[in-house]
Order: sequence, then structure tokens, then C-alpha cells
Amino acid sequence: MATGEIQIDDGTFRVTKWTIDPDDAIPLHFHEFDYVVVPLMTGMMYVTSVDGVEITAELEFGQCYTRTSGARHTVANRGTDRIVFMEIEKLN
Repeated sequence: MATGEIQIDDGTFRVTKWTIDPDDAIPLHFHEFDYVVVPLMTGMMYVTSVDGVEITAELEFGQCYTRTSGARHTVANRGTDRIVFMEIEKLN
């Protein structure tokens, strides 16, 4: 199962802890805001945009990266271990 647990939503930042079980995915969604991803494990996830383009995101524990707003994609876990990461959105 893929779950998102909002830990902070104070009008300036939204911090969500995402967990994706093996053979599951975060369904198609839209990123309205710029965001930072902080992996809490090392592994791979597969990101597919609405136009069908897929990239493999190599996650390394604690090595964060940023993305700009506007993305529409799904995020899949095709591995055997859980994917866990924090997503920090800058709301304003």
C-alpha cells in the first residue's frame, strides 16, 4: 500500500512522509508547489509522467533532491523493500 502521512502543514510548508510497499504506487498526482525529497532508505523508484515517459529515481538514504512545481506523475515501487521518503513542499 502507498500511504502519505502529513506531519506538518502550517501554511508555509507541508511535510509528508510517504511509504510505498513493494508492487504498489502513488497514483497519478500533480505537484502544485516546488518540493524537496529526502529519502529515508536506499533503493529505486520509477516515476512515470502523464505522457508515458519513465525515469528511474535512484534514492540514497539522506541524499535529498529538489523538483519544481508542475509535475504530473505516478511513483512506483517495483522492488522487494519498502520505499520511504519525506516530501517537503514550499507552499508560498
